[in-house]
Amino acid sequence: MKILTLTIALLFTCTLQLDAQKFGYVDTQALLLEMPDVKEANSNIETFTTQLQKSGQEMVQALQAKYAELQRKQQQGSISPKQLEVEAQTLKDEETQIMKFEQESQQKIMAKRDKLLSPLRDKIQQAITDVANENGFNYIFDLSTGFVLYAEKSTDCGALVKAKLGL
Repeated sequence: MKILTLTIALLFTCTLQLDAQKFGYVDTQALLLEMPDVKEANSNIETFTTQLQKSGQEMVQALQAKYAELQRKQQQGSISPKQLEVEAQTLKDEETQIMKFEQESQQKIMAKRDKLLSPLRDKIQQAITDVANENGFNYIFDLSTGFVLYAEKSTDCGALVKAKLGL
């Protein structure tokens, strides 16, 4: 009987503690899409991407023209095998530079996206924190990713786990 009473008391206590917790969720992707600043940032990123792609395409077209010219010279016999080898290597080096440009372009696009969108994500995070504090939420989850965006500091059990591990 004591065990049953103790079990009921424990369940009742856990239920009360669960009821005291307040959870919420938000879809940050939907919020981002609704923000006017995001539309402007995406437009800037798109313009930047288009400019880099255009430069890359021009480089590729120039390289293709050089390859065609080298092939024409070879077919006409107006280039020695040694010159052909030197020019082919030069074109291969240029091709490597184009691939490097494409990789750097992707990195620049990612950096631009991060630079423009990070302040907007920070603004959303601050709004989430403010809403949590003003409305007594213990946890707020992101519906689009499943991550915890806000957690009440008093619910952090890291110190307990460290103690259990002897750290």
